Amino acid sequence: MAGMRVPHTLILLLAMNAAALVLAYVLPQGAFERVEKDGREQVVAGTYAPLEEAERVHPLSLFTAIPRGFAAAQEIIFFVFLIGGAFAVLRATGAIDAMIGRLLEHLGSRPLWFVAGGMLVFSIGSSTIGMAEEYIPFVPVLLALAIGLGFDAITAIGILCVGYGIGYGAAIFNPFTVLIAQDIAEVQPASGMGFRIALWLVLIVVGVHHVYRYATRVRADPAASLVADVEPDPSWRVTETRALAGRDLLVLGLTLAAIALIVYGLKELHWYVIEMGAVFLGLSIVLVVLTRMSADHAAREFCTGAAELTTTALLIGFARSILILLEDGQVIDTVVHYVSQPLDAAGSIVAAVGMLFFQSLCNLFIPSGSGQAYVTMPVMAPIGDLVGVNRQVAVLAYQIGDGLTNILVPTNAVLVGILAMARIPYERWVRFVFPFILKALLVCAVALAVAVLTGWS
Repeated sequence: MAGMRVPHTLILLLAMNAAALVLAYVLPQGAFERVEKDGREQVVAGTYAPLEEAERVHPLSLFTAIPRGFAAAQEIIFFVFLIGGAFAVLRATGAIDAMIGRLLEHLGSRPLWFVAGGMLVFSIGSSTIGMAEEYIPFVPVLLALAIGLGFDAITAIGILCVGYGIGYGAAIFNPFTVLIAQDIAEVQPASGMGFRIALWLVLIVVGVHHVYRYATRVRADPAASLVADVEPDPSWRVTETRALAGRDLLVLGLTLAAIALIVYGLKELHWYVIEMGAVFLGLSIVLVVLTRMSADHAAREFCTGAAELTTTALLIGFARSILILLEDGQVIDTVVHYVSQPLDAAGSIVAAVGMLFFQSLCNLFIPSGSGQAYVTMPVMAPIGDLVGVNRQVAVLAYQIGDGLTNILVPTNAVLVGILAMARIPYERWVRFVFPFILKALLVCAVALAVAVLTGWS
């Protein structure tokens, strides 16, 4: 991995903007007829027609499209900053860290429960509120507990990363992936939760089996470890974690209540990012008062949390500008037309699975879930209309492709950082996780086929 030099995602998105500008010049301009159906605009199959040559986009549009992209995605960008700040305030109360730390300690004496319980905790956090880099502080604790049980570093990181990957891949209502993609595809936010939960449970079983089978093999024969020659870091020790106080339980209860309120609002009151941002902001204020946190400390934590998501916000703006260039050039329907033709010939099930593998490939270049949604969903949603894949299924294909491969692609900074902390060479991690990825993708391909056949929406 040391020899690999992958450009920053922002550079890749800038290159994609330049490519979109070129396409706006090269491709013929065309459009589909559209109709209103079930409250959203859909393209009508067989109605694509070339447009009379209109004025092409100006080369300088490459630079004006980017600020326009930020303006077009402003609601999402502001929401990202709000949720980042709110979550930082929640973390500052200590309740989340205390809960996870104590839970891992209690599970540490029970190998199977340690693997399954730990994976569930990390997966739920990713599936619901989009946790990822927030798990990094728990890496030393996981390593110490795993090694103390006779396992190895890969077992510890497998619990964390496989859980986190499943959480993103079968996310129930992750605000950074599912809700954004559903909004772009004009699908009711948080809809289709039952099917996602069922898929999530199946993937958890597959993930626990994969990690626990490896862990028991290493425990029986330490030489079977993929990192048998890597010396554990002396700093990998169980640090003392404080007991959960009544105040912590109240903080956790209020957080769960806020999440439940958001789910209700999304499903029944047609809420979206403004209302969700308001709930998280209100939760932050209540937690500050409840825990008697100083206003200055809370403000610093909020700003720090928002700042940590600046890169995500930038990627969203740069990704949204790609669509602006294609729309201004009147070639986005041309792209949809030519891509949909081979998929239509293959059938809707093959098309849905094809979308999954396309999104998985995209994740190598755009590991940001929000950024990838803005790049791909404006194209995938209308393609789905044309090939018989409804938009809910297209969103599912996107989130699986984005989420599962997060724990494989070397462009994911969170994964690379965790592997470095655990002293796991990238190629050995691939040997461990790649079979799981294949099994999980097979399960997800079957799930997509079922979704298409049953008309799930």
